Amino acid sequence: MGVVGTVSAFVGRTFAIWVIVFAALGFFLPPVFSPVAPYIVTLLGIIMFGMGLTLSLDDFREVARRPFDVGVGVLGQFLIMPLVAVLLTRVIPMPPEVAAGVILVGCCPGGTSSNVMTYLGKGDVALSLACTSVTTLLAPLVTPFLVWLFASQYLPVDAMSMFLSIVKVILVPLALGFALQKLAPSLVRVAEPALPLVSVAGIVLIVAAVVAVNQAAIAGSGLLIFAVVILHNGIGYALGFLAARACGLSLAKRKAISIEVGMQNSGLGAALASAHFSPLAAVPSAIFSVWHNISGALLANSFSRLGDDGGRDGQAAPAR
Repeated sequence: MGVVGTVSAFVGRTFAIWVIVFAALGFFLPPVFSPVAPYIVTLLGIIMFGMGLTLSLDDFREVARRPFDVGVGVLGQFLIMPLVAVLLTRVIPMPPEVAAGVILVGCCPGGTSSNVMTYLGKGDVALSLACTSVTTLLAPLVTPFLVWLFASQYLPVDAMSMFLSIVKVILVPLALGFALQKLAPSLVRVAEPALPLVSVAGIVLIVAAVVAVNQAAIAGSGLLIFAVVILHNGIGYALGFLAARACGLSLAKRKAISIEVGMQNSGLGAALASAHFSPLAAVPSAIFSVWHNISGALLANSFSRLGDDGGRDGQAAPAR
């Protein structure tokens, strides 16, 4: 596993580059990647299974140890990003499918990339991990409700069907991965070095597939969607940081919550949009996946240069 582990670590470190490369390949070679589209949900399930393999009880002990900090992050995630999405769809004219897709990605839980970016930005990694875990587990209930509440004006929303989809694609794979981790820890330890490679491969294939099946739409309105995604992501970072500061949290915690709020599980957004709305509604999630890895890396680099106020809890290399 030495070579696999080395390759996997390299791919994990250069994740943003691979997302950009495969997004471009999906755009210029749609016949190659469009056949992947029917397997988007399966790919996301594999990614979440890998997350379950690395899920730790320490993530949830952190919730009990610091409920206020985690609560700020979770509420920020599920209030700021959906409301910013709604505001953008009201201010910027866009097709109903795109508007629904923007709102959908805003209602998704935090993405696991945020844990890595928090680490690189010298933020509170333990808090980031706890927030990602909690928002992911709450997603089957919270995400369909928020999408129904805010996106029904654009497209019909079957909240129950979306709930069942998220259970199948998030909770079941997570539970299976977590159970395998407890039942066969030695097997999981052997496989663990390859997990970043599997996760990156899954995400880049999802992005490439969504871009491929929407190549014509992206060519026509891609700049508009990209502008909306940049605004959504950037405002999320800023309001997440300000909310954490308003709650009196330390600089390290502000960094973690800023990144946690601004970065979404856009793979889930793409899968749900493809299954419940239309291929075009998945485009904001695909572009978000490309952009937030670029902006997250830039923000982490900027955060790493900020002075530390001594409040950095749990600073350790992220487990996933």
